Amino acid sequence: MANYVGALDQGTTSNRFIIFDHGGNIVGLDQKEHEQNFPKPGWVEHNPAEIWQNTRDVIRGALAKANLSGCDLAAVGITNQRETAVIWDKHTGKPFTNAVVWQCTRTDEICRDLMRPRGQNRFRDKTGLPIATYFSGPKIKWILDNVAPARQAADKGDALFGTMETWIIWWLTGGPDGGSHVTDVTNASRTMLMDLQTLQWDEEILQILGIPPQILPRIVPSSDSNTWGTSLKDGPLGAAIPVCGALGDQQAALVGQTCFDMGEAKNTYGTGCFLLLNTGTTPTVSRQGLLTTLGYQINDQAPVYCLEGSIAITGALVQWLRDN
Repeated sequence: MANYVGALDQGTTSNRFIIFDHGGNIVGLDQKEHEQNFPKPGWVEHNPAEIWQNTRDVIRGALAKANLSGCDLAAVGITNQRETAVIWDKHTGKPFTNAVVWQCTRTDEICRDLMRPRGQNRFRDKTGLPIATYFSGPKIKWILDNVAPARQAADKGDALFGTMETWIIWWLTGGPDGGSHVTDVTNASRTMLMDLQTLQWDEEILQILGIPPQILPRIVPSSDSNTWGTSLKDGPLGAAIPVCGALGDQQAALVGQTCFDMGEAKNTYGTGCFLLLNTGTTPTVSRQGLLTTLGYQINDQAPVYCLEGSIAITGALVQWLRDN
């Protein structure tokens, strides 16, 4: 009987794989940092291939430290840096360019153009978000507008987009050989492309941004008893393990701190600083500049929403001081 679960934390600065026993105790952990690329002022990139390699390394490392094999795990879930965007060739798995990280401000001009007709809140009624460089939608547009092979492949149906959990799940479950192309509701809610009420991609916003819908992943619950596939036996887990959980990192902290009742909140200090407040099963509009977003969804239950306040740079400043 499998008595453990594995959790991959695909963060902004590193990957960690943590193995928990049935009592919630950590029995194995491995961590590896990845490179931060700053090609121009305000630009931040990650190499998706490096992140996938590091994912494999930390999975194998944590299993070895715990003296376990992949078949000892009942399931695997993922939490990830949100909003970071990657587009890749669905036949080869090769990214068309580096991932554009959530901190990156290269989409500033795109965002200004989107705001001209009706201001920063143009899409807020549908998405809960203001137009900002922070979110994935403008990053997708930037890649398609500036990387010609990505646009050509997207228009032909040969490209896939994902935030980082989508990228990792696709590889874990088969990659070019039938990998599952999904994103959970929390990550989808950070793209500026998902309707908060229907939990589906919004056709009007996709058309405005020039994003072909065929590149987008299927939106699924955060924890899904209908698994999105199993890991490959010749992959890093070495066994066919259900992959059935995903949450954006801040929502994962909300769940991890057991903020399951309306009015409960958590504050987390990492690369950035993020406060999330559980507002129940109805989206709440902020009058004070907070974001309305998804908290989590369990199977086919009603989704839980939250309000979020964000400070983009906190722990990252400490790392910058260390490295410079």
